[in-house]
Amino acid sequence: MNQRKRKKLSRRLCTAVLLRDRTLVKALLRAGADPERANSEGTTPLYQASVNGEAEIARLLLAAGASPDAESSGLGAEGTPLCAAACWGHAEAVRELLVHGADPNLHEDHGTGLSPLDWAHHGPHPETVALLVAAGAIPRR
Repeated sequence: MNQRKRKKLSRRLCTAVLLRDRTLVKALLRAGADPERANSEGTTPLYQASVNGEAEIARLLLAAGASPDAESSGLGAEGTPLCAAACWGHAEAVRELLVHGADPNLHEDHGTGLSPLDWAHHGPHPETVALLVAAGAIPRR
């Protein structure tokens, strides 16, 4: 597949994730959309799915090769998918990310920001805190 077609598919993928259209996400991934390509603002599809608590879409993206720890840099959408899901207490999305290898101790902003556990505590989202601790998240001292 040529680069131009793959880029177009990836743009459509970002829109499908934003619209929470699981069927279209599946079709676009099958057609060759890049699950890691960010939109023009820098927001990755996995970040968008995670911040909205779309665990099934996150699972599709992860199965297609999206990195669970890739930071998004979109305006108002910066950080890791796990931090995004933890911030809003999206326990199912947190579970999915952890199952696919997301680092529960990875701080956003390239290691200088908050961790998923910090965000879950700020919620407060006790179920998410428990999931992260069970996965090995270490609280700040």
